[in-house]
Amino acid sequence: MTTGRYESESSNVGTAVTFLLIGLGAGALLGMLLAPKTGKQLRRDLRKGYEEARENFGDWAEDAKDRVREVGDRVRDAAVRGAEFAEDLRERVEPLRKAINRS
Repeated sequence: MTTGRYESESSNVGTAVTFLLIGLGAGALLGMLLAPKTGKQLRRDLRKGYEEARENFGDWAEDAKDRVREVGDRVRDAAVRGAEFAEDLRERVEPLRKAINRS
């Protein structure tokens, strides 16, 4: 079914984006620490970088929450459709089962 494949790809993309953000943050921090700046400039740059990272993480967290809700809705809808399909199948097979039992 394509649904499982879609969820798997989405998970892989989310993991890749997470590692990309971690790598970018580590690289930026390392670059700032190794750059020849005064302590005051470095602290200002670190504070600015921290605030930007916190803001970006908040946005990412909101996106992640939305995706989790979306997947939950899909799973719930699939479960409802599956239950409806099972009930429909049970109703269609019941006359056949009764006929077999009578034989």
